[in-house]
Amino acid sequence: MSTVAAISTPRGKGGVALIRISGEDALQVCRKVFSPASGKDITEYPAGKAVHGYFYDKDGNFDDGMATLFIAPRSFTGEDTAELCCHGGNLVQEKLLKACFMAGAVPAGAGEFTKRAYINGKITLSQAEAVGGLIDAHSERYLHVSLRQLDGKMSEKINSLCNDLILTAATVYAFIDYPDEDMTDMSVPDMLTRLNKVKAELVSLAGTHKFGKAISEGIPTVIAGKPNTGKSTLMNLLCGTDRAIVTDIAGTTRDVITEQVKVGDVLLNLADTAGIRESNETVEAAGIKRSIKEIEKSTLIIAVFDSSSPLTEEDEELVSLLKGKEDRVITVLNKCDKECRAQSPLPNPIYMSAAKGEGFDKLQEKILAFAGAAEADTQDIVVSARQYSAIERALENIEDAINALDGFTQDIAGECIERAISALGEIDGRTAALEIVNEIFSHFCVGK
Repeated sequence: MSTVAAISTPRGKGGVALIRISGEDALQVCRKVFSPASGKDITEYPAGKAVHGYFYDKDGNFDDGMATLFIAPRSFTGEDTAELCCHGGNLVQEKLLKACFMAGAVPAGAGEFTKRAYINGKITLSQAEAVGGLIDAHSERYLHVSLRQLDGKMSEKINSLCNDLILTAATVYAFIDYPDEDMTDMSVPDMLTRLNKVKAELVSLAGTHKFGKAISEGIPTVIAGKPNTGKSTLMNLLCGTDRAIVTDIAGTTRDVITEQVKVGDVLLNLADTAGIRESNETVEAAGIKRSIKEIEKSTLIIAVFDSSSPLTEEDEELVSLLKGKEDRVITVLNKCDKECRAQSPLPNPIYMSAAKGEGFDKLQEKILAFAGAAEADTQDIVVSARQYSAIERALENIEDAINALDGFTQDIAGECIERAISALGEIDGRTAALEIVNEIFSHFCVGK
């Protein structure tokens, strides 16, 4: 593979910047753009030692900084690697990167360095995804989950389950090949027990994905209700800032206001909407149409009603819109600090005063419960949709194998177990197609 280079720190002005070079000619590229202050050759220093010196391009010295060499295979990528640390001015960074290209390196693609680490066997595909998780982590839980995956804990779990399936498959084929001889370690009931054990562990693991998605991507959430129920006040409470305009005038919110907020470890991709009511005013009517669209597409709906006034036709219209969606609705009876004059139109409401913050803890509990926090009360959580899909396909095949063994059709059971093993192998990349691998790394930033 070619020798690649890229800026690995965020673009823009800063104290320092890091340029990473990786590939067969990484050391030669480094020697052409960096000279140690000691006058020695950079390759004379031990690997992993940061060396002070000067950076050069065709016009001469333009900065001083540090260079560190890592020799294959003892590097992140598994290749010869050089890391150059210069001052973080925009011009300095660009000059150093251009000098590396002039010295023989080529621009790195998105996720190029992590992809090379995977190709060279330094990390598994699930560990590569965890690198992205560490970069994107916005909560302690997401950080912890990503760190465990990077440490190989998910790989260990999947490998253990795969080994159980491999042993079971071997026993199944021994039954098929030598039906009249006692050459197996397990009886059919023993095989069923093992398969059911693997199935139970995978079901438990798959059950964590809802929470994994909630802490990584966020839950599409809409705040809906008639005008002047306190939707925008609730939006501001969740945001922790005055994100939406709040007045006593009905219809203040004309468009959908969006914000990403954190509730505990869970992200909400939150939308505050125009109050739902009949309106002849063109702009407000357009906003109401958008509100209805948000209700239809959102995963979680926070339906807000004014507990201080009797329910109206507009409230009933919202209830009608929510019919059939009750499993994704959290009902809030707002303004509970005033005289309560309304009965909840939906079951299990939360009584709140968004203006005073009362009842917010109950809302948080409901949001976390909806996100599957209880089901994810474990250290290993499936964040990636790709991993979840592989687990689901493995489960389908294990269920088919169990049904086949119940009918004493071992040949079909063996095929099903093999497909389950193949599906689980995709998690670490052992059986993943090249298109899947490329898609994963395409979402990484350049320089990682």
